[in-house]
Amino acid sequence: MQFDLSRAKDGIVLVDKPAGWTSFDVVAKIRGQIRGEYMARGEKPTKRQLKVGHAGTLDPFATGLLIILLGDATKKADEFLKLDKVYEATIRLGQTSTTGDPEGEISDVSGAQPSKEAAESALSKFVGTIKQSPPAFSAIKINGQRAYKLARAGKEVVVPEREVTIYSLELLDYLYPEVRIRANVSSGTYIRTLAEDIGSILQTGAYCHSLRRISIDHYQISL
Repeated sequence: MQFDLSRAKDGIVLVDKPAGWTSFDVVAKIRGQIRGEYMARGEKPTKRQLKVGHAGTLDPFATGLLIILLGDATKKADEFLKLDKVYEATIRLGQTSTTGDPEGEISDVSGAQPSKEAAESALSKFVGTIKQSPPAFSAIKINGQRAYKLARAGKEVVVPEREVTIYSLELLDYLYPEVRIRANVSSGTYIRTLAEDIGSILQTGAYCHSLRRISIDHYQISL
């Protein structure tokens, strides 16, 4: 797979990340692509020309907008981290996952089928400024180590609760067991945690089955 770097503006490339790729996979692929383009011209790229980074990770199962920064633009990464984001997600009711997504161990919880009205009511409880407990399988650092690395090593991980803001939470479709939503959220919001919390309200259990990032502030990817 090749990424279109011709549309880079001020060192910023908007990538539609495919499922199964880590954010680092995309960075490594683009760095290799740049190196290959220089080598094809018989040139050796400088370290600066090979500088590639991203502005906000996406889970491997997720798709959508990943902002890639090239060259000197990598110095601006922190400017993107506090920006609001919009996601579309499918929440699967009746089951839970050890990771909050399809990559974890799935367990059946309940066969109860909430009504559409109950689903809408559950969503409404999360609009506004709320407290969230980020998942253990996340890139958050605990004592200098990534939480997901500690979790994969079988160590107990306690991620501190944080305040986040959910500006809007729209029910796009509901056909049990799947609830499709669009969420406009502040930086630091975990949709996996939101899915689990919705499952708790509905008393069915739930996990985030699919996730697509649509926008980061004014930067957008096609639906």
